[in-house]
Amino acid sequence: MKKIYAILVLITLSLTALAQGGRELYSKYSDLPGMEAVYISPAMFRMIGKIPDVELGDEDINFSSIIKSMTGFYILNTENPQDAAALLADVNKFIKAGKFELLMEAKNDGEATRMYTIGDEKTVTSFVMVSQEKDEVSFISFDGKMDREKMGEMIAKSADKK
Repeated sequence: MKKIYAILVLITLSLTALAQGGRELYSKYSDLPGMEAVYISPAMFRMIGKIPDVELGDEDINFSSIIKSMTGFYILNTENPQDAAALLADVNKFIKAGKFELLMEAKNDGEATRMYTIGDEKTVTSFVMVSQEKDEVSFISFDGKMDREKMGEMIAKSADKK
């Protein structure tokens, strides 16, 4: 019986570690002085889910299917060196605990930007972007059930038009 109890405790702890995400990081850092913080709720996504197509070059891109599927959107940004270091450390723990897959990394003159996702072959359930430059760190995270193919098409179309 003790073994079963110990296993249940370990499972609960591991699920709790995976649950720490954008929302938890937002809650931890959003009230710090000098921290820029934005949260967009699922209710707002439902309200703006019928946005018109966005024109990029000669093509229209429909973001509404992705937007409607989002369940939370979090942005944190700080230029405070201590807060930036702490936020970056927590973001890196979050990424490793969640077993995110690196999508892209870009480095230029001391600035690094990385994008990660979690999901399966068809669905993205979480997206994270972290950018760091000197003492500044920016963190963007959104969750939902987003069609991986549609996301890829939108990213490809927007990249082609730049």
